[in-house]
Amino acid sequence: MRSTPECSTASGGVSPACGRLYGVGTGPGDPELLTLKAARVLAEADVVAWFAKAGNQSNARRVISAHLREGQPELALYYPVTTELHRHSEGYRSAIAEFYADSAERLAVELAAGRSVAVLSEGDPLFFGSWMHLHVRLKDRFQVEVIPGVTGMAGGWSSAGVPICQGDDVLTILPGTLDENALVDRLTRCEAAVIMKVGRNLPHIRTALERVGLLERAVYVERATMAGEHIMKLIDRDDRPAPYFSIVLVPGWAECAHPVTLDAQVTS
Repeated sequence: MRSTPECSTASGGVSPACGRLYGVGTGPGDPELLTLKAARVLAEADVVAWFAKAGNQSNARRVISAHLREGQPELALYYPVTTELHRHSEGYRSAIAEFYADSAERLAVELAAGRSVAVLSEGDPLFFGSWMHLHVRLKDRFQVEVIPGVTGMAGGWSSAGVPICQGDDVLTILPGTLDENALVDRLTRCEAAVIMKVGRNLPHIRTALERVGLLERAVYVERATMAGEHIMKLIDRDDRPAPYFSIVLVPGWAECAHPVTLDAQVTS
């Protein structure tokens, strides 16, 4: 049930007395890749909200910290602890849905009071972002604007210097949480791929790529554009769990003689 008064007018519009909600893409991690519009919106917002794991700092806030005013109000949205629950379990789905519903209502209180709120989202807000869960809950109740951001995958292939696709290439974006056979199926139907959510899924991602003959082409990118960036051929990477900011790139563009040569780009 909604606990905040609606901001709709008699004509069906949104009252200008209510605050405006922004979903702000903070880019792949390098503060210099924040867009000019994002910087302006953040500097002007009445409230800046950000997601983080309980007890952790927000990486998105780190990226944009130079653009905050002294004393600017902030709203921390801490994810519930769900480590003991499988992501497909009813317990997990219920806990995370309740979290997003509660978070949306916390923002609604600010907006109904006439305050503008900027919600930080790593990469782009509408690409695998927590922002989307707030967007669908609030877009019909308040004025909402999404500020695009440079995606983590764009930061990854740019840092690696790897042309990802060209011409009629089909680029597929895959979550590493898919099982091995599902990954194999998808990888056989594209020329280029980006595999996200690597983490503990690295061993079966590697096996899937090997089964379809793409392991030699695959590039592992960790913390792209950030301090601690590391880029290497996936075949040379061990099976230890990958950090959160990690992706696997499988470049296409078959006409380009681009055996993956990363010697000049490997960083740590």
